[in-house]
Amino acid sequence: MSAPPAAVLGRGRPYPLGARCDGAGVNFAVFSAHATQLELCLFDAAGELELSRHALYKSGDIWHGHLAGAGAGLVYGLRAHGPWRPHEGLRFNPAKLLLDPYARRIVGEFVWSDAQLGHDAQSPQLPSALDNAAEALKAVVVAGNGHPGDDFHATAAAADMVVYELHVRGATMLHPAIPEPLRGTYAGLACPAMIEHLQGLGVNAVELMPVQQHLDERRLVAAGLSNYWGYNTVGFFCPEPRYAADPQHADEEFRAMVRAFHAAGIAVILDVVYNHSAETDEVGATIAWRGLDNRSYYKLRSGRAEAYENLSGCGNAFNTGHPRVLQMVTDSLRYWVEHMHVDGFRFDLATVLGRGYAGYDTYGPMFAAIAQDPVLARTILIAEPWDLGMGGYRLGQFPIGWREWNDKFRDTVRAWWLGGPVSCGEFARRLCASSELFDRDNRAPWASLNFITAHDGFTLADLLAYDHKHNQANGESNQDGHDRNLSWNCGEEGPSARAEVLAVRARLARSLLATLMLAQGTPMLLAGDELGNSQGGNNNAYCQDNPTAWLDWNGGQPDLYALLARLAKLRRELAPLDGNHWYKGSPRAPGEPTDLAWRRADGAAMEVSDWHGTGERRLQMLIGAPGKSACPMLLLFNADAADFGFVLPPGRWQVLLDTAQAAGLPQGGDGAAPVSSTLNVSARTVALLQSSD
Repeated sequence: MSAPPAAVLGRGRPYPLGARCDGAGVNFAVFSAHATQLELCLFDAAGELELSRHALYKSGDIWHGHLAGAGAGLVYGLRAHGPWRPHEGLRFNPAKLLLDPYARRIVGEFVWSDAQLGHDAQSPQLPSALDNAAEALKAVVVAGNGHPGDDFHATAAAADMVVYELHVRGATMLHPAIPEPLRGTYAGLACPAMIEHLQGLGVNAVELMPVQQHLDERRLVAAGLSNYWGYNTVGFFCPEPRYAADPQHADEEFRAMVRAFHAAGIAVILDVVYNHSAETDEVGATIAWRGLDNRSYYKLRSGRAEAYENLSGCGNAFNTGHPRVLQMVTDSLRYWVEHMHVDGFRFDLATVLGRGYAGYDTYGPMFAAIAQDPVLARTILIAEPWDLGMGGYRLGQFPIGWREWNDKFRDTVRAWWLGGPVSCGEFARRLCASSELFDRDNRAPWASLNFITAHDGFTLADLLAYDHKHNQANGESNQDGHDRNLSWNCGEEGPSARAEVLAVRARLARSLLATLMLAQGTPMLLAGDELGNSQGGNNNAYCQDNPTAWLDWNGGQPDLYALLARLAKLRRELAPLDGNHWYKGSPRAPGEPTDLAWRRADGAAMEVSDWHGTGERRLQMLIGAPGKSACPMLLLFNADAADFGFVLPPGRWQVLLDTAQAAGLPQGGDGAAPVSSTLNVSARTVALLQSSD
């Protein structure tokens, strides 16, 4: 709808922030501490013609007004007046139409041009005189405030969670069982074929790569590419409409997807980007935050307020130590839980969120705000525990209740199996949830979110097929992406037809996945690894919205899928390593066996030198206090290129898993006779045994 004829703006209220229908009209409230005036600009339903402007009233640092007779469907933008003094962090320019940071729906196709810049393209120290209204994104008033309800899921016990990281579009674009009109959409992801696939894997939580509305950077558009991953947010309260079968009803489609996952017992976690915005650096576009109050919203360089602290590597970093910026983030999080019904969040470059005026603080304002919030405190919280700033690597330093992406697990396990430099001691620590990092402040082992592959880097198939990255398609001369991949091509770079190469790759894939699923901590799988999905050696496919990054469902590996299903079942039913308690190498109570003991492959106790050498690739792990089994269990790791007869602890042992075999089934199947004394463990193999005494 358009505004009522001769609309008059009343004072309204300074709360809540954003645009809210109240039955009598629409109340608008926008934060800006440094503007001298904010104007509400009303547009026709198509967002093409500016109909009127209205000066907002001010209370403290909030500008507000009430438009009587207006309602849902009203299209609007903002203009901010104030000084243009970039050297003081002030970048006000009323020629720029600004998006409401609290927009619940966004219309318009963002067209890159110099008009989108707050500064003059030729003289950046001067403001631009070009009006961008025709090309700017605009907010649309929505009815009510969403769909509140108590659809909070996350019913799996914390220690039983198995996470599956996926991209909404990429997971479904090539799926033959999903109707073509639904491929690449929320509705497609909710199709029975996808949900049944996840259930068969034993997955009980999906981590969706960014689904908040985002922009494609100017340089990518110029190169004919797009920001496929989506880490460039423009709408923190809006689901990405490009992922909806019906973009006009993206909210409803997203909620229906969440309901379908919940009905299947699967929690929904969003990968969210509150560390920076799509406005990038000081020569980037002026879309919302920069034009409304640059000095409040962003971290500016000390002594050089015209430039940004680029802690994200994307040009800017939100100043989450500021109360109103903190409020925007927590309001957004709460909206996704209460009205979109998601179960938790993975925070991209989360160290940024913990940085205050005195540096990083484990108990800083953002973390404290979440911990005390009755809605957010019960969600699943996952940190990517680093940023690009000084002292930005903070693995193990997030608050109680948080999980953290553990890249030390990734690198150590890759090195162990693929020939990198690593000691038995380092490998053992990763198997025990990196206790030297996480066993503090009452944190549990599940705080270590373990992974071997993720969206950023090689897929599992490529990890075993490429010694070097092959990112030429990204248009950056193969300079982007990680150089230290700890990968091994197993004897031939890229695809191979040699049986011996394929056999080694297949066995290593099984052993890597077994290590991930049986280790203490929370395992995360990368979508497509169970299919043998390849990106052709591209380890940074952030701009590849094409079959390079889409999952190839036609090249499935049924043995690998069956292996993961078996591993998930073993983890769920036996929990060989207890996810709730730390192992101390001593009895947990008088008369009980030692909770955890380590042995060399020849059965001898580990010596100090055994722990620190990097040549040995064999290890026994005797678990006297398994998580859900009354019987001791034994994990055998042989990453050597030769078979070896492991001398077992006294007793009779039943082999439950052998990654030398297809799908991990032991020789003779589940009913194989118990073994004692010695077990021949094949090269590059994991074996799991349970005491049968």
